[in-house]
Amino acid sequence: MSQSAPQVDRFVHRFAVATCVVALLPIGIGTLVTTLRAGMAFADWPTSDGHNMLLYPWLNDIRHTDRFTEHGHRLAGMIIGVTSIALVAVTFMREQRRWVRIYSVGILLAVIAQGLLGGARVLLDASLLAMVHSITGALFFSLCVAFAVVTSRHWNDSTEYRVMPFGRSAAFVVLALPLLVLGQYWMGGMFRHMGRMMFEHLAGAAIVAIVGLACSVLLIRTGTSALRRSGQLILAALALQLCLGVGAWVTKLNVPALGWVVSTGSPAAVIFRGSHTIGGMLLLTSTVLAAVHVGRCLSCQAVVNHLTTESTRPVEGLA
Repeated sequence: MSQSAPQVDRFVHRFAVATCVVALLPIGIGTLVTTLRAGMAFADWPTSDGHNMLLYPWLNDIRHTDRFTEHGHRLAGMIIGVTSIALVAVTFMREQRRWVRIYSVGILLAVIAQGLLGGARVLLDASLLAMVHSITGALFFSLCVAFAVVTSRHWNDSTEYRVMPFGRSAAFVVLALPLLVLGQYWMGGMFRHMGRMMFEHLAGAAIVAIVGLACSVLLIRTGTSALRRSGQLILAALALQLCLGVGAWVTKLNVPALGWVVSTGSPAAVIFRGSHTIGGMLLLTSTVLAAVHVGRCLSCQAVVNHLTTESTRPVEGLA
């Protein structure tokens, strides 16, 4: 008889979902910091103008948008750090699976690394590190969302993943899609932070749209609910990101021939550019979730194939 699957603790899953929500706080404020170009509002770190981060008179800067936003980003970073410590404690106390406990430690280490990277960006005044900080922030959020998935009750339902509804070639495309989106996210960061790779970013958007649409249709047409939901998420995130991209483009670039002249730093530009960055992160996360579910299907199928082979193998001496 096969060993029963470890019981899923709902509290761990709920805390993992709460961690994802908290993670949006520093990421969202960090996006605003970049849009407002407020990353160097303070030249020191981890202090703020020589003050302890918790003792800095933050609310006094409410009229100074750059300082108020940057310090808010630092405080939000501390909040996700404390939340990640609590996530590790909760996981070690209540989660049975050893690899999931190790995973929670990985999330905490990622938070620490992200904080150090943000500090290095300030101390070195390096725009390149600001771009890397943004990319790793998106990867961190995907890491948190995937953790919430593997702690859910659906993850241990092997019947959900037992059948691989399409071939390995199609599965490979879905597994590679997050890398394609990550490359597009990087080119967007180059354009956003460095003013470079504009045309490459536009071409990348077309490629991601085509491959993402194909993968979403493939996943939606399956009979596996987890894969179908993943396809729907990719489709929704892709549509949202394309709309936000058009908005960011229109509010950023002047088109004098059409009589369109934008105002740098206008509220519309800030909203669309920031939202477009968040949309890219959500698109990346949706593709990561699809890859996680496809990987789970492949793993379960491999186990089923192994058990089938073992059960049909002739017993030695009875042939």
